[in-house]
Amino acid sequence: MQELIRNKEGKPDIQPARMEKERILPRVEQSRVTIIDYDEAQFQEEEAHSIEDCAPFRYKPTVTWIKVDGIHADTVEKLGKIFDIHPLIVEDIVSSQQRPKMEDFGDYIFIVLKMFYFDEANNEVTAEQFSLIFSQNFVITFEESGGDVFRLVRERIKNEKGRIRRMGTDYLAYVLLDAIVDNYYIILENLGEKIEDLEAELVSDPSTENLRDIYELKSSMIFLRKSVWPLREVISRLERGESPLLHETTSIYLRDVYDHTIQVIDNIEIFRDMLSEMLSIHLSSTSNKLNEIMKVLTIITTIFIPLSFISSVFSMNFRYMPELEWEYGYMASLVLMGIVGVAMVVYFMRKNWL
Repeated sequence: MQELIRNKEGKPDIQPARMEKERILPRVEQSRVTIIDYDEAQFQEEEAHSIEDCAPFRYKPTVTWIKVDGIHADTVEKLGKIFDIHPLIVEDIVSSQQRPKMEDFGDYIFIVLKMFYFDEANNEVTAEQFSLIFSQNFVITFEESGGDVFRLVRERIKNEKGRIRRMGTDYLAYVLLDAIVDNYYIILENLGEKIEDLEAELVSDPSTENLRDIYELKSSMIFLRKSVWPLREVISRLERGESPLLHETTSIYLRDVYDHTIQVIDNIEIFRDMLSEMLSIHLSSTSNKLNEIMKVLTIITTIFIPLSFISSVFSMNFRYMPELEWEYGYMASLVLMGIVGVAMVVYFMRKNWL
């Protein structure tokens, strides 16, 4: 369930996932627009050379998927004018800090949510905004980086796999949402493996770095929860089928996406509980280690107390001390201190203090 690097000795090297905030993607100079048009009998895929190439597909009776990779304000505005999208929706698409939500405008539905990617190069999970608009004849999607989450969806459409070629735009919207939620499982699997590796290292050799990793993972889970939790309400509203754009046959599939979203949220909560327990274990382990150190130092100090007493007695500067004139006084005092020290060690061992 996480990114894992192994060093030359084969020991897991835990790399923290930094998900406290979304990655800020640079605004592209030009968006890449792909047009996928299909019905049960035909399939067409082409890259638009200009935004005006999308205009003929607005009223076509076929299903048209306009896939926009890279957010450019000018591109979004032109598409908004062609497909009569409200200016506030255009602003929401351009802004990358939107909370997951759904808005029904009657002749089209607007959905915005978060997409997550696992960056193997930097060993971290990043988030970006995904916006979707679907109407009776078209679906428009906006991705900030143009990831490959929908590769299998495009293959299903192209190869006529499943029922997607026989269904409408509402089913295509469901398939896209389902692909995003399924990708959440991959992210959680990576994070889960990270937690398992961290837990094993915490038991075998706890360190201060483990504490930093735990806190960063907890921050990651909070970020995930904030991003996924509102999606539950979005899917629930779609499932209720209050819009005429959503057919009853599609609502059944949306119920499955809703169940998957609940499972994702449950897994996030489980991981949060596990991290809280790991934090308690780490603090207890650190406290026990400190107690062991204090125990050893206390025993050493206790042993040297009577030895210090004996040496202080023989170091007093009284004039009349019989031992001062004794030839074996020095050796006798050393032997006495040795006997006392050994006797105390034996006593501590019998008491199981050592």
